[in-house]
Amino acid sequence: MKVIHLGGQTADSNVEIPTGAVVAVGNFDAVHQGHVDLIWKARALARERKTPLAVLTFEPHPRRIFRPDDPPFRVTPLDLKVERLEKEGVEIVYVLAFDWNVAGLSAEEFIKNVIDKIKPVVLTTGEDFKFGHNRTGNLETLQAAGYEALVVPLKTDPQHGVISATRIRGLIQSGHISEANNLLGWAWVIRGKVQKGDQRGRELGFPTANVLLNETIHPSYGVYATLVRINDDAQWRMAATNIGIRPMFEVKTALVEAHILDFSGDIYGKTLEIMPIRKIRDEEKYESLDALIAQIERDCLEARRILAKDLEPVA
Repeated sequence: MKVIHLGGQTADSNVEIPTGAVVAVGNFDAVHQGHVDLIWKARALARERKTPLAVLTFEPHPRRIFRPDDPPFRVTPLDLKVERLEKEGVEIVYVLAFDWNVAGLSAEEFIKNVIDKIKPVVLTTGEDFKFGHNRTGNLETLQAAGYEALVVPLKTDPQHGVISATRIRGLIQSGHISEANNLLGWAWVIRGKVQKGDQRGRELGFPTANVLLNETIHPSYGVYATLVRINDDAQWRMAATNIGIRPMFEVKTALVEAHILDFSGDIYGKTLEIMPIRKIRDEEKYESLDALIAQIERDCLEARRILAKDLEPVA
């Protein structure tokens, strides 16, 4: 897969921009079942036209520009988004650096400055996609500029609810991970480098691998039964994982702290994937460290019980 950065400081100025692809356009945060429908429609057209399959997406997410004070909301930061797109057969990802200059482009200017550079054979978009200043650009705008473009209807679930990143974010934030995964069509993961923490877990007898959430959406704070994987290892390991601010110790920045069961080893600096399976309980403040330790022991037992059925995560 080729990842081509357009515009901004990350632009690939010395790289020839590939052209002539069928291009699906959108934010694609979450790469959920609705996005996959859009990509598959583009893939069918790409095979028919014997051209590459590409996606045009935006980084940072436009919401981060328009609402900079919003808390973290990304279901799939860029690296995870690109990985999910590749799994769906995407061969080229154009990553447009989204800033106020791009936001201020009229629809016609957006076509001239962005679309004309990648010269798509066909463009596909979701029916809710708009572009250009004040969202004035749409399917008809693209067609008026001479591009073949088509809209793919929004996908709904069996209860006729529209599958959207907004809906998935709400489920994650409320701790309903399995429901979110059903809409995603894959098992959501948090990914990050293992950081050195304050060693509280080790002092309590439960060492943890700590990962910052950064721009990743914060799930409902609490303890989860999770599966974890170290540096793309084939093995997923059981873990009891706290996600939140640890009210016993009043941590200011939310963390993911995974106590990997039946494991010992130095994994500082390695990449950890944490797959929440089910929430066990909310975060709590205990009267003593002994009470906390006893609860952690119960959490580990409950995590083992839950995960005994879930050792084969969804792809």
